[in-house]
Order: sequence, then structure tokens, then C-alpha cells
Amino acid sequence: MRIDLFSDVVCPWCRIGKRHLELALAEWAAEPAEPVTVVYRSFFLDPTIPPEGRDFRAHMLAKGGGRVALEDFFSTPRERGAAAGLTFNFEQIDKAPNTLLAHRLAYLTPPAQRGALLDALYSAYFEFGRDVGDVDTLAEIAIAAGHPAAAEALLNSDAGTAEVLSDVAFAQQVGISGVPFFIVNDRLAFSGAQPPATILRVLRQAS
Repeated sequence: MRIDLFSDVVCPWCRIGKRHLELALAEWAAEPAEPVTVVYRSFFLDPTIPPEGRDFRAHMLAKGGGRVALEDFFSTPRERGAAAGLTFNFEQIDKAPNTLLAHRLAYLTPPAQRGALLDALYSAYFEFGRDVGDVDTLAEIAIAAGHPAAAEALLNSDAGTAEVLSDVAFAQQVGISGVPFFIVNDRLAFSGAQPPATILRVLRQAS
């Protein structure tokens, strides 16, 4: 079974959705079920953010049209994340980054380690407020995660760019407008950080 997961590293619900998928897959593996391959694919939550990024608080307030308090954006993912064992320190974040470089780094990482690399990016951004749009910061994260070759390629080439843009174009073509978005066996699809039990029902339906 193949699951294509479209996500962005600055999307709190994508982090939660990934964790929920992992919890569902842990139960799936305990059953007499077929193996599952998760393919992580790129999506730009906000493609208008410039390469240098934007001020995070101003960006979030603008999303709410100035009518939504910052904590109203953060309280629900903070609570849902905590229930899944995830920490969100939104107050640590200063910049809303452009995520092209982060997605490139994911593609430069071997597929079997891509999920762990994404976890490192989520942690760096949501727990420590690191700028995951900065190439030097990303290289440090890659090296700490054991991927110096990916860091070198990110710094010295445009490798991975075509793959990222291909994912984004595909998402637009098929009408994906929000993430996380899951496609199972090219046949079933669902969006949002669904509970593990819901994900398991979809997997059983697809098998």
C-alpha cells in the first residue's frame, strides 16, 4: 500500500496529521496487513511568502484580517498536538518562512529517512522557533540528523527544486487546496489531521 502525504513544514496540522498517521500505522502493523510505504510530497501553505520570509505575528494577524487574536490561531493545534505528544511553542516563532529550501532538503534526504528529517524540521520550527527558510539553518539541521550529503547539495546546487515544484503543480492540478492531504493507493483521498482510528478505517477500505 502506498500513501502520498502532501504537507508543509510550517503547518501545525501537518505535523499532527503525520503523527496521527504514524499512530494508525503502528496499529496497522500489528494486524495481518500489507506493508505500507509513505511518500512525503511538497505543498506550499502560502506560496506568496518571499524568500526572505515575513514577520510571523504580522503574517498571522493578516491571515485573520486583524479580527482574530493570535492565541485563537494557536490554542487548538497546541491542545491537539499535546494529546499526540507534540509540543508547539508558537511564541518562539519570529519568522514565517518561505519553505522551498526545506522541501528541497526533504527531497535530498534518502526516502527511508525523509520522515525523520521532516520531524526534525517540525521540531526546529514549532518548538524552538528556528528559521527553516534559512539555508545555513537547514544545513545544520540536516547534519545533526546525519545527512551531511543532503546539506552539501542544498548549499551548493538547486537539486530537489524540480521535484518540489512538480509536487506543487500536481497538487494544483488535482485541486488540493489544504494540507495535510493523503492519497491512498491513488484511489482514496482525505484531508486534515484525522484521528488515527479514522485513518485506519481508510486503510482497511483501501486494502
